[in-house]
Amino acid sequence: MKKILIIQTAFIGDVILATPVFSELSRLCPNSKIDVLVRKGNETLLLNNPNINTVFILDKKKNKIAEIFSLIKQIRGNKYDEIINLHRYLSSGILTFLGGAKETTGFNSNPMSFSYSRKINHSLDANKHEVARNLECIKQYGNSNFGRPSLYPSKLDFENVQVYTREKYFCLAPSSVWYTKMLPLEKWVELIKLLEKKGKVYLLGGSSDFPLCESIIKQSTSKNIANFAGKFSFLESAALMKSAMRNFVNDSGPLHICSAMNAPVTAFFCSTITDFGFGPLSEDAKVIEVGNLKCRPCGIHGHKVCPLGHFKCGYDIQLIID
Repeated sequence: MKKILIIQTAFIGDVILATPVFSELSRLCPNSKIDVLVRKGNETLLLNNPNINTVFILDKKKNKIAEIFSLIKQIRGNKYDEIINLHRYLSSGILTFLGGAKETTGFNSNPMSFSYSRKINHSLDANKHEVARNLECIKQYGNSNFGRPSLYPSKLDFENVQVYTREKYFCLAPSSVWYTKMLPLEKWVELIKLLEKKGKVYLLGGSSDFPLCESIIKQSTSKNIANFAGKFSFLESAALMKSAMRNFVNDSGPLHICSAMNAPVTAFFCSTITDFGFGPLSEDAKVIEVGNLKCRPCGIHGHKVCPLGHFKCGYDIQLIID
């Protein structure tokens, strides 16, 4: 039995976009044992995934050096045939380098890539989706098929949100780690006014997003709206988004949840662009962005503030709901 460890210790969306690697590797190597390493907080995204054996967790909020060396000990003890690193930063490179695997594969943009057995080119300029870039890391096992990511909400996850699905509803996920990836608050208020007569409006996010959602509700003055930020787990949110009339999201994690559930989605791309390879993969997907703006994109991930101070890529968005 071939033992393989896959590392992706970045953000929510990055873990979701790694799931086609798990499924394709399971298909190409049906007798393999596939383990995964993610950062603490993201492990619940992988609950019920039939392609994964064990999920290891890196707690970046603890003593990071101690955490890394504790994980290295666990990884070496498993005697992996191969470690595949989908993360492009130093900590995961060290884990790959010192993991004791017979073979190592990862992207050439990782600082430790000089030590890899196989180096895969990773470029945001190639107009290739991140799923396709990730799948390049398992090409040594045969031709893999490009496909949507996958999440596996349980029957209980669907039951926990069922009461909210009995009438028409829309899901809005207004937050992001990066300010310039977020549609401005005023635009969310404008969107709610367009939607509130068509169905219920549910605001989704983590517990830290609750104040933002409350501000949106207050400014909208809508009575047909609920703040669910922090109320649901990742997979409960996925179950809710699957049956929504439409989901409205930023270029952030909820976009990729929609892709994994093949849920109808409209994605707002403010400072970033789909050419970077992180666009929606749902069958019913729309992207709304401001064209012909010379300062866009202003970075790969976005910024805490607009570098030019005007944030036209957000404020000039024209809302379309049909």
